[in-house]
Amino acid sequence: MKIYVLALDGVFDTGLATVLDAFQTANELAEMSGLASPRFDVAIVGVRKAVKTSQGLTVPVAAAPRRIVPDWVVVPAIGFKMPGPLEAALGRSDVRDAGTALRSWAKRGAGTAAACIGTFVLAESALLDDQDSTTTWWLAPLFRQRYPKVRLDESRMLVKSGKFITAGAALSHMDLALWLIRQKSPRLAALTAKYLVVDSRPSQSAYILTDHFAHSDPLVERFEHWARGRLTHGFSLDDAAAATGSSKRTLARRLQAVLGKSPLSYFQDLRVERAVHLLKTTAENVEEIAGRVGYADGVTLRTLLRRRLGQGIKEIRRSAA
Repeated sequence: MKIYVLALDGVFDTGLATVLDAFQTANELAEMSGLASPRFDVAIVGVRKAVKTSQGLTVPVAAAPRRIVPDWVVVPAIGFKMPGPLEAALGRSDVRDAGTALRSWAKRGAGTAAACIGTFVLAESALLDDQDSTTTWWLAPLFRQRYPKVRLDESRMLVKSGKFITAGAALSHMDLALWLIRQKSPRLAALTAKYLVVDSRPSQSAYILTDHFAHSDPLVERFEHWARGRLTHGFSLDDAAAATGSSKRTLARRLQAVLGKSPLSYFQDLRVERAVHLLKTTAENVEEIAGRVGYADGVTLRTLLRRRLGQGIKEIRRSAA
C-alpha cells in the first residue's frame, strides 16, 4: 500500500509521529510474525521544500512524484488549536496548494484521510462537500460555520464517507492509521494496537466538554444554563424558548448552527454528562442516578449511555479508578 503523508508547515508533532510510527510498527510486526500483509510504503510529501513542525523540528519532505498515484493520502493536523490562529493558517498559500494537490490525487483515484485539524485542511479543498465527516470536537462550531455543505458528526471518532476517512481530535491519528492498516490485514491492525497499547475509542462523546460549545454563543449559553437546572424535570421547548428570551424557531436554528443538534438532543447530552459525573464520583446505583437526571429507570439510562458513548456502566466507573 502506497501512502503519502502530506506535511504542511506547522504540522502537529504528535500527529505526524503517530502516523509514521504506526505504519513502521505494522511493517516490523508483519515481518516478525510472518503475517501475509503488503508492506506499507510511506513517504512524507509536501507542497514546499522546507517544512517545520509546530515545535520547530525540520521535516524531511519530498515533492510528490506527479506520475505516481498513492493508494491513500494522509493529512495530519496542523498545530493551531484555537479558532483565530487556525483561520489565519487556513488562509496560507501552502494550504491552498495542498488543496490543489489533494483534488488532483482524489480525481486520479487516491483515497484521502485526515485527522484532527487536518480535517479543516481537507475541507478547505471542497472534497468533503456533501460527505459525512468528523473533526476535532472543540472546533466543531467553527467547522460548521466554514463548511456548511459537510455533514458533520463530531461525536464520532472515525467517519468513512466514499473515498474519504476523517478522524477526531489529537490522538485519533492512531485510530486513523490503524483503520488504514486494517484495510489490508485486520490481524495486523489488532497486533499493532496491542503492541502500542491502544484501546478502542469508537466515540469522542466521552471526551467532549459540552459547555465549551455553549459558551461560544450567548443564546446557546442561556439555554445551557436553563437546561442544567431542569435535568430532573423533563424538556419543554416552549419553556426553553421563554426562559432564553427567544422564539422556538430561533432557538432551534441557533443550536443547530452552533452544535449541530436540536434543543432536545443537547438536553439529553447534558443528562448523559451529569450521569457520567455521578457514576464516576458517587457510589449511587444506576436506578438512583437515572432518577437524578430525569429518567424513569436504570434500563433507559444504560441504553442511552451505550448508544451515546459506546460504553457500559462498568466501563465508565472503571475509567474513574
